[in-house]
Formats: sequence, C-alpha cells, structure tokens
Amino acid sequence: MRRGRGATVVCVALLVQKFGGTSVADPDRMRTVAEHVARCRKRGDDVALVVSAMGKETDDLLHMASKITSEPDGREMDMLITAGERKAISLMCMALHQQGVEAHSYTGSQAGFLTDANHQNAKILEINPYRIKESLAQGIVPVIAGAQGVSTEKNVTFLGRGGSDTTAVALAHALDADLCELFTDVSGVFSADPRIVPRAGKMETITFDELLEMTATGCPKPAMRSVEVAHNHRVPLHVRSAFTWEPGTLVVERYENEEESAMEQPIIRAVTSDVSESKLTVVGVPDQPGVSGTLFRSLADAGVNVDMIVQNVAADGTTDISFTLPTEDLVKAQETLNNGVLSAISGTLVAPESSVGKVSVVGAGMKSNPGVAATMFETLADNNINIDMISTSAIRISCVIDADKVDEAVQHVHTAFGLDR
Repeated sequence: MRRGRGATVVCVALLVQKFGGTSVADPDRMRTVAEHVARCRKRGDDVALVVSAMGKETDDLLHMASKITSEPDGREMDMLITAGERKAISLMCMALHQQGVEAHSYTGSQAGFLTDANHQNAKILEINPYRIKESLAQGIVPVIAGAQGVSTEKNVTFLGRGGSDTTAVALAHALDADLCELFTDVSGVFSADPRIVPRAGKMETITFDELLEMTATGCPKPAMRSVEVAHNHRVPLHVRSAFTWEPGTLVVERYENEEESAMEQPIIRAVTSDVSESKLTVVGVPDQPGVSGTLFRSLADAGVNVDMIVQNVAADGTTDISFTLPTEDLVKAQETLNNGVLSAISGTLVAPESSVGKVSVVGAGMKSNPGVAATMFETLADNNINIDMISTSAIRISCVIDADKVDEAVQHVHTAFGLDR
C-alpha cells in the first residue's frame, strides 16, 4: 500500500495481527499461525504479531496462585500472569523460524509499553516501540507479548482480561499500521451470540459506536478497551477467525453511504446479553442534592464500575436508588457502602440480587426509527418476561430481567427485529 524498506520502493501493507489463546493453544496451532504469517510475508506485507498466553494458561496460573494464597500481592500476580505470554512469544518465534521467517520476541516492556501502576488492570500511558520499528525495518517479524507493560514504578504490569486486543490496537496506532487484525475463534462479529441464537448472522461491517455499545453490554469479543482505543485513534479493525481464515467483520467510522445503510441495514444490528452483573438497592435516601454524588463517588473511588442506575419518584421526602454492577465487585461495593457511606446519606442497603441479567438491542438506525423500544418491550411482555430496569442511549436499549430468562429473551427479540438468518 504505502510502505517501503530503505531506498527500495516496495508497496506493501503494515499489518498488526493479534492471535488469542485458542489460536495458539498448542504447537500445531502455532505452526498454523506461522504458516499464515509466512503467506502474508510472501505477498509482500510487513507483519507485527501480538500473542496471548496459550489456551487456558492464564486460568491455570491464577488457579495455582489461589492454591498458595487467597490474597496474593498485586505485583507478584502480574509477574506470574504475564509469564504465559512470554512463553507463547518465544515458542511462536521458533515456529516462524521453521517457516524460514526471521522473528524476534519482545515482552511488553521491551516493546515500549509504559503503563500506570495499577496491578492486574493497568492502563497504557504511552508507547515507544522503537525496537519494534527497528525489527520491521530489518525485515524481521516482531512477536510481542500481549496484555503487559512496565509501570511508571518500573514493575511488570498486566492489562487485564482482553488486554492483548488492547495491546494490538495501541501498537497499530503507534506504528501507523494500515490495519489491525484481531484473530480469534469466531469468524467475526455476529448479530447475537451464535451459541444462544443459531440463526445469528455475521456482519460484514459495523461502526465503532455500535460495536462499543455491543461490547459494553455483553459481546465478549473484541475487548471493549481495544474498541475504545481504535475509535479514539481511528485504527482500522478487522475481527476474523484464525481457524477458517475467511474475511470477518470490518469495523468502520461510519457506513460509506448513510442513505444506503438506512435502506440496507436493519434498524437493529445486534442483540446482546450479560449475566455477569448484580443489582444493589439503597432505600430511604433523602431526596436532596448531593446524596447521589456521595453514594457513587464512594463507589468510584473504590474502583467499582456502576452500570445502570434507576432512582424512584420521591415519597415522604425520601427515595430509593437501584444500580447494577459487575458481580465480581459486589463484595467490594457492599463493604464500601457499609463503611460509613450509608450512615452519611441516611440510607439502608437492601440484600443484593445476583440472579439478574441484561438484554440489549444495538443499532444506529434506531435514532431515526420510532417504535424500537415498544417492539422490544412488547416482545418481552408477550413471552411473559418481566422488566426490572431500563436504560437507553442514542443507539441502545437495555433491560434488566431475571437471569434465567436471558437466553429466551435474546432469541425472541432477535426474531422480532428480523435478524434471524
């Protein structure tokens, strides 16, 4: 496309390709990936690889740590977890060498990823990939460990689950790559989880805004942080399969022809679901300024990510506030509220509800099409599914329902909006 090596004018593409754990789960899979990279090189493309830990290795390391202590030190946990990616990159380089492709492995710190000091969920502050650029200039394939970096305190850090996607997108931005390809075990982005809706269809294209809403409401791949980075820095994304190698889903800023998209694309692009959240309710809260701020500031300072919030109409000068949050943060949230916050706002915490789920419809077309909410609510009602909470944005409607009804709700709503293929 627009790349050249030295004084030689050679038009090639610079691709950043990320391969997830299932894609490099064993030696055979690594050889298959190496063969793919060799093909890319043969057609003239430059490739930088980002690799996750093999298979379930991260889970195995976490399980091993749990056998030793229930409260592991964050620094040591990051050192442990990132060992999986370091193992994978060295083996991948060996597989590439067998294909006659020169390759060098790089840890996150060697690749120039500087992060904050937040262990187990670090954020990238800046990237200085000069060693990666040197490898590419010399015709060497750099193989970078995903989901890791070095902190401002010079400690190894882990970017969290899905961090390899974020590593790849951030690297693509830093290298000014032509395309970032996220290879996984699915062939693209679907209108629903195919395990729940067998008739869900793969989308050829989707906008960043739509995909951000999807990943925020339960779509597991790609990682939401990676989509945010790609959107903010206009990094072209291609989500595709490392098993079939077929074209996947291209993520774009906007559809090329908005008028055509309005006719050709369905109003709703996808139906997503999430059963990883719980609901907390604080009752008897004074209906006065500052109370909600005190409540949710305390949770934010504790690192609790609140999702949907509903405040009831005040009665007798008090109101109730309900909100959803990741179930994994439930204990932390309860401890935070019970540690002086409830007394400060004169509220009472009701027993948490962990058997809730969320069903969402996503589509930019709903902005100009009335009746989307009515169709969703009617569909749930017709199938005797009660709605507990509702949240909306310009291109999304989410309903909290009973967790046992989530799969059924997704199937009915998917059909109601004509998405079955």
